[in-house]
Amino acid sequence: MLDQLQIAAGFVPVDLSAGANNSDWVNLKAYARLLILFFKSAAASGTEDPTVTVLQATDVAGTGSKALNISRAWTKTDADLTTIGQFTAGSPSTNTLTVASSAQQAAIWAIEVGAADLDRVNGFTCVRANVADVGTVAQLGCLLYILGEARQSDTPVLNASALA
Repeated sequence: MLDQLQIAAGFVPVDLSAGANNSDWVNLKAYARLLILFFKSAAASGTEDPTVTVLQATDVAGTGSKALNISRAWTKTDADLTTIGQFTAGSPSTNTLTVASSAQQAAIWAIEVGAADLDRVNGFTCVRANVADVGTVAQLGCLLYILGEARQSDTPVLNASALA
């Protein structure tokens, strides 16, 4: 399966309450699809739900970044994720995804982006997802990018990088 995919870190596990959590940009020039995977632990208390924001740009430096509306998202949010078998369709609002009352729950959220969703007419090929500061109560979280439908599939060590 890895010969068909590329995996890149958006950001490694961090305390989401320590500040804004800006991920790296990934380039979809060599891939047709991107799955943004956000994974977090439950906060011990508090009501500050995470918000994932998706942006697009013309290069991995973030040139001309602007909102990228989310059209496909799925969530698993519960105190015990091992009991949740199926995803629930997400409720994106423009270029953001939040699940109400998710602060004190663990979560796996998936946002799907097609390369065709980007403003390709104006040269937008790169995507970034950020998670806003969740306030004062610690919530550990990370963000991964899973890129699929490589324009040229090879072996895992030869697949195109998504970071350049």
